[in-house]
Amino acid sequence: MHQPRTPAAGLWRAEARATLLLAYPLVLTNLAQSLIHATDVMLLGHVGPETLAAAALGVNLYVFCLVFGMGLMTAAAPMIARERGRRFNSVRDVRRTVRQAMWSAVLLVLPMWAFLWNAKAILMFIGQDPVLAGEAQVFVRHLMWALLPAFLYLVLRNFLAALERPLWSLAVAAGAVAVNAVINTCLIYGVPSIGLPAYGLAGAGTGSSITVTLEFLALAFIIGRHKRFRRYHLFGRFWRPDWPRFRAFWRLGTPIAMTLALEVGVFNSAVFLMGLIGAASLAAHQIAIQIASLSFMVPMGLAQAVTVRVSHQLGRGDPAGIARAGWTSFVLATGFMAMMAVVMWIAPHQLVAVFADMSDPRNAPVIPLAVSFLAVAALFQIFDGAQAVGAGMLRGLHDTKVPMAFALVGYWVGGFGTAVAFGFGLGWQGVGIWAGLATGLAIVSVLMLARWLRRVPLGLVPGQ
Repeated sequence: MHQPRTPAAGLWRAEARATLLLAYPLVLTNLAQSLIHATDVMLLGHVGPETLAAAALGVNLYVFCLVFGMGLMTAAAPMIARERGRRFNSVRDVRRTVRQAMWSAVLLVLPMWAFLWNAKAILMFIGQDPVLAGEAQVFVRHLMWALLPAFLYLVLRNFLAALERPLWSLAVAAGAVAVNAVINTCLIYGVPSIGLPAYGLAGAGTGSSITVTLEFLALAFIIGRHKRFRRYHLFGRFWRPDWPRFRAFWRLGTPIAMTLALEVGVFNSAVFLMGLIGAASLAAHQIAIQIASLSFMVPMGLAQAVTVRVSHQLGRGDPAGIARAGWTSFVLATGFMAMMAVVMWIAPHQLVAVFADMSDPRNAPVIPLAVSFLAVAALFQIFDGAQAVGAGMLRGLHDTKVPMAFALVGYWVGGFGTAVAFGFGLGWQGVGIWAGLATGLAIVSVLMLARWLRRVPLGLVPGQ
């Protein structure tokens, strides 16, 4: 007798449910992680504008390294998910992948520590004020030790995501936000009643390093003790090498890291372009980019989820499942971003008011600029969601080198080139720079989607 087949609509609904259950903790975890450094900046803002400016410079250097490492560690998720799709009870291969990812974290962090230790020289080389650069170096030299535990935490987070159990990562990250706020408040401002002096920037960096270390240790403790995870013995035989897997991890992860670095780099370059125009444009850009970044957390979480879902179906050798997993996240992400585009279009003043005092006369030139930038941001929301999830879909197929080339061409040739041409060549100033960013996102999203549509003839998945 033939087993009854699940109706197609039922398969799509099941995929949507699985995707949402995996994605929403990832979205919230991303928000929590971003709040740790946002808390530092907010606390330091009360110390003084110069301290805040120095912290902003230092955070930018640190976050650039963090994002690159995040890209490399992302490779753990599709590798583990594919193994589980191929053999659900795989333990040894999962453990070896996690081990080689941790080895990679140690190898990657060493040159990054050397880079960040020389933060003052780097910032002065790109034209920053020597006094601010020196203060930023104090901050970075205390914050940079957070990189290794951050990378190790990301490996464990990707392990849990590949097992489709991301709630533990969310719980630990949410706790870390609260712990960071308490520790950094004490170290930045001091606690005279117990004789603890105010350490300012050094306290902020030290506090965040302590928080991220505790975050990693907490997640490692949970994984080591929880009955669902301890059977993997992730920390057993830690010194045993698996060189083929180590090389495979870097082959898959390096293009992901480069892709994220290219994307973050072009948005960071927009800050310097805005600085050439004027302080009002720079302030308006910071407001608009904060709003756009918060919106981006949803497609970013869906991109992480779709990587796992597609890799799992790839391991099973199920082309139809791959298609469902990819298109489900794509529709969810672009649908959400279309909704956000409408919000930005019809209520820009209300959004700007969250980040700027509308009644302060000093903000009079900033508000209309921020509103005009949000109008452009509304236009590129769908492209932003499409490129993020498109990259995640292709990562699920272990296809990362060509998307890296797409990012180089789209963001830097198309996006940055257009930003300079529109902003300065045509005299559109800040709006022209944002139009360039939108152009880059549009180019990358179209290229990613076109490659996904050709996944079968390109040999990225088994033929249907």
